[in-house]
Amino acid sequence: MYHKLQYISQGNTIEEQLYNIHQALDAGCDWIQMRFKNQTIKDTFTLADAVKILCEEYLANFIVNDNLYLAQQVAADGVHLGLTDMKIKEARAILGNTKIIGGTANTFEDIENHAKNGCDYIGLGPYRFTKTKEKLSPILGLSGYIAIIEKMKHNNLKIPVYAIGGIVLEDIDQLMQTGIHGIAVSGLITKSENQEKLIQQLNEKLYANVIV
Repeated sequence: MYHKLQYISQGNTIEEQLYNIHQALDAGCDWIQMRFKNQTIKDTFTLADAVKILCEEYLANFIVNDNLYLAQQVAADGVHLGLTDMKIKEARAILGNTKIIGGTANTFEDIENHAKNGCDYIGLGPYRFTKTKEKLSPILGLSGYIAIIEKMKHNNLKIPVYAIGGIVLEDIDQLMQTGIHGIAVSGLITKSENQEKLIQQLNEKLYANVIV
């Protein structure tokens, strides 16, 4: 089953990205989604290639944000597609069944559509306002997650859902009670003074009610 904590990478340069990703891996994060927007093809490939090697070293999952062909080129574990990116069905046809495909969602309909087209997990958000992402979809808040997860249960729709968007440690207990699978964070980990302690605390909360 998928890890419950995803780190979405941050940094405006290859060096910043690699530093942040390395720090997160070192602190115990085992799922990296590489997000490197508005960069040259060469720089993006250089970074992805280096991240792939790092993730292999740490036995972590490596997902590329938005760029399916780059994910293919570097043999990443998969790709995460936004609502305006390539269609999930098209991506599945290209990548085949062995790769992970994640999709961004803001509504129950988004999730239903993604699941039908062969998506493996959902990034549902935003939970609250976040500066990390431009063109933010409507904010869901806790009530939004409760309503959407309930609708999923009612429709017997089973797909791992990750909450995303400005999440902090104190939010996790309530969020996990809604029935989500895990969380995806970026700034929370990047800006932490003690990443190892934070990741340990996040995982304790994320796995607290799991029956092994």
